Amino acid sequence: MSTTILIVDDNEDIRFTLKEICDYAGWNGIEASTGKAAVEQSESVTPDLILLDYHMPHWDGLKTTKELRKRNNWTPIIILTVDERQEIADVFLQAGANDFALKPIRAPDLISRIRINLKIAKLSGNNEDVFVEKGISHSTLMSIKNSLLRQSEPSSIQEIQEELPISYQTVHRYLTFLESKGEVEIISQYGKQGRPRNKYKLL
Repeated sequence: MSTTILIVDDNEDIRFTLKEICDYAGWNGIEASTGKAAVEQSESVTPDLILLDYHMPHWDGLKTTKELRKRNNWTPIIILTVDERQEIADVFLQAGANDFALKPIRAPDLISRIRINLKIAKLSGNNEDVFVEKGISHSTLMSIKNSLLRQSEPSSIQEIQEELPISYQTVHRYLTFLESKGEVEIISQYGKQGRPRNKYKLL
C-alpha cells in the first residue's frame, strides 16, 4: 500500500512543488488549499502524514492543527513556515504538531523529515492505546522520539531538553516510560569521577 501525504497550502505553486517532491520519493501526494478542506479530506482519506502551512487565510496552521488533533491524535503533522521563532514552535508542539520544515523548502531536508516521522508513526503502531497512561501526552512523546531519531548518537536528557521546549524532569519521565515499554535503551557512560552519565537510544 502506498504512503499518502496530505499537502495543505493556500499557494498553488507550493502545493505543486511539494507534490513533485512526494512523487520523487515514491509517495502519493494529495492536496488541500485550506485548513478546513484539509480536515474534511483527512476524515475521508486518512493520510499517513500531513504537510501543513502555517500562514493561511481563515484557518491558519495552528487552528488546523488543533482541529485535526480533535479527530486524529496519531497522524504526524509537519508544519511549513518561514518563522523560526522558538515561541511559535512551542505553541505548535503544545497543539499537537510533530515537526517543522522551514521555507523555502529544501527537498532533501523535507524528505528526511517525512521519513523520520513516518518511521516514528510506524513504531508507534498508530495506536492511541499505547498512550493511555496518566500524564503521558501523545504529542510530547512523539516529539521526544523524533529528537532521538534525528541524532546519530545516543542522547542525554540535557541534549534532548535543549532541543525541545520541554523541561528536564518531563524528558526524564517520558524516557523512563519509553524504557519501560522496551522502546528506549539506556547507555551508561562512566567518566573519571562522579556518577555515570546516562544516554538514551531509540530501539
